Amino acid sequence: MMTVPRTVCLGFLTLALVGTVLLLLPISTATGEWSDPINALFIATSAVCVTGLATVDVSSYYSGFGQLVVLLLAQIGGLGYMTVNTFLLVLLGQRFRLKEKIAIQQTMDLPGIDGARQLIQSIIGLTLLFELTGAFLLMFQFIPEFGTLKGIWYGLFHSISAFNNAGFSLFPDSLVRYAHSPFVIAVISILIIAGGIGYKVIMEGFLFVRDSLRKEPGRFWVSLNFKVVTTTTVVLLLLGTLAFLVTEFMNPGTLGGDNFGQKLLSAWFQSVTTRTAGFNSIDQGSMTKAGLFITIAFMFVGASPGGTGGGVKTTTMRVLAGCTSSVLRQKDEVICFDRRLPNDLIFKAVGVVFGSMMSVIVCTILLSWSEVEMDFIDLFFEAVSAFATVGISTGITAALSVKSKVIVIVTMYAGRVGILLLMSALLGDPKPSRIRYPEDDLLVG
Repeated sequence: MMTVPRTVCLGFLTLALVGTVLLLLPISTATGEWSDPINALFIATSAVCVTGLATVDVSSYYSGFGQLVVLLLAQIGGLGYMTVNTFLLVLLGQRFRLKEKIAIQQTMDLPGIDGARQLIQSIIGLTLLFELTGAFLLMFQFIPEFGTLKGIWYGLFHSISAFNNAGFSLFPDSLVRYAHSPFVIAVISILIIAGGIGYKVIMEGFLFVRDSLRKEPGRFWVSLNFKVVTTTTVVLLLLGTLAFLVTEFMNPGTLGGDNFGQKLLSAWFQSVTTRTAGFNSIDQGSMTKAGLFITIAFMFVGASPGGTGGGVKTTTMRVLAGCTSSVLRQKDEVICFDRRLPNDLIFKAVGVVFGSMMSVIVCTILLSWSEVEMDFIDLFFEAVSAFATVGISTGITAALSVKSKVIVIVTMYAGRVGILLLMSALLGDPKPSRIRYPEDDLLVG
């Protein structure tokens, strides 16, 4: 039976395979030769999963056509398979069937099935607004530097890649050359954050600001999701900036040679990009061990639900933090912004974190078994980056064996579709049961 989870998983798999075929073609490579199948599969999967890990330099290995394929795959992957599929139905003027409405409702976590068409149109419109605005702003930097046509292409490519948290760059060193450019860092940062917090949060923020400017603050109230996402995102950004500033302050390989303003700018961008964006303005391989572990922790958390990023999501960690707080205060319920969280939401958060941890552990074990000569911290970093669809690396991706590349490909795919959704697709819908088991106690902690 083709359930919603199976439809989504097969959709992403189909996109990755189509992208692989296109990237294999001689027209996609700069040399005009057939591409290596594993590299093509790796880049296509990385693009569809908006990860950004790359076994080859996209800027020099692929032709303009190949770069366009990578960008389109990242755009579709960022929007999501069901969003793009539904948008095509809108363009063709076809009516939604009940199955499609339910699929949209489940994949986008909507309270009902009404208004799906308007939501899709709003998502596409909002995406184009951010991406075109970002591209226009970046052209002020790239056109004087690279000329008109190349500057336009560079602006469009990096804007789309940033908003979709894809992390692909047309520069071999990512954004290291612009580490001290407040303008480029600011534009890319805004695009990354906007894409990562999700469409519903952006729209709620817009409506709230609109009503506030009209002096009608009581007309529109923001949701609990908006409060949790925005506050958690701000806290993580500030904590990340401070953590990277402290751990890398004297490191000559990263921030050591910069003045304080440049250090603060680089630490800020590291905090932004670490949570699934994939760009980097410093050499990740030269970071301190403490900096690498902090990066791993932030990568694992990731972006927010409904956004273009990966990870276990900010809301999931906020739910678990609330659970911990309730246990410490000896409360039997989890309260967040004066709202009680339902048990099924708590169970889901626990399942997401546990499943994600197990996926990262399995990937790390397999990579350590396959790459015995590489440092454990680098392999652990690569595993988390792949599963959380971040895309930053300490520089080992291209040196991985074919076996390890396949492991990373599977990990990126599992991270993008979601571990619970993937397991639901593999196991099928659970059968209802009327059995109630007796309650018992257990020592924990």
